[in-house]
Amino acid sequence: MSSRSIYRQLISERAGHIMPGVYDALSARIAEHTGFGIITAGGYAAMGSLLGGPDIGQSNMRDLAEHYGRISAAVNVPVSVDADTGFGDVHNVTQTVWALETAGVSGIMIGDQVYPNRCGYMPGKDIVPVEEMLAKIRAAVAVRRDPDLLIIARTDAYADHGLDEALWRCRLFLKAGADIAKPQGVDRPDEIRRAMAEVPCPFVATLSQASRNRELDIADLRKLGVATISLPSVTLFAAARAVSDAMATLYETQSIATVEPGLITLDDYNKVTGLDQKLADEATFRDEAHRIVETGQTFV
Repeated sequence: MSSRSIYRQLISERAGHIMPGVYDALSARIAEHTGFGIITAGGYAAMGSLLGGPDIGQSNMRDLAEHYGRISAAVNVPVSVDADTGFGDVHNVTQTVWALETAGVSGIMIGDQVYPNRCGYMPGKDIVPVEEMLAKIRAAVAVRRDPDLLIIARTDAYADHGLDEALWRCRLFLKAGADIAKPQGVDRPDEIRRAMAEVPCPFVATLSQASRNRELDIADLRKLGVATISLPSVTLFAAARAVSDAMATLYETQSIATVEPGLITLDDYNKVTGLDQKLADEATFRDEAHRIVETGQTFV
């Protein structure tokens, strides 16, 4: 079963599967090594990793495609990604879907903000007319080559236009062909219940460090019956805290001995990065090369 088929199956279970957000290939491997069966990668974490900057529309499609491609290649689990607004009109959306599908992702989320996009929990957003977003969805669905690639349409209408507008848009997104419609910012229990009742698709929830009004935890969302629970910035913030603490300690003490207790061991790091398997593969290929020279054996 392909990663994309697995993603669709997990969504259909509506079991509140946790999707830790990763910011690069290493954090993705750590998430998979820990045991998570699905991960997500978004613009907030990408901008922190690539630019050391905030998520205020500084990204472009080619940089993100390359970034998401590295993440997807590093793991064997489905990777769902945030493609911001699709980076323009329907022609840009076409290029975005082609590039991200080629990169190996299992799900692509496209939002209805005015370009350039910014984090959905930040102020200063605006949304495009619904017809413009519906055209983008039609384009995304039409150009995907693998029908199992999940197209997730997100609306940021809730913050400035209210829940009614957000849910109305979500229903239209599904009619346009989106597999999932997500009302960004709908995080309260009563609003999630209403969204699940009025929008005929699985609810994909978000627990973000960027949200200052979070009321729920994972167990609460599972009781509500959500399909997945995305934590888009959890590894980014964990890494930023760990590196900040290590650098502060090193600067203050001028001693590596004071820092080492908080570091991953070399053996554990090698396990995460798969060094033993790489060395085994290297030995196998060299042995095969020697046999070709010595015996003329052909490998197929």
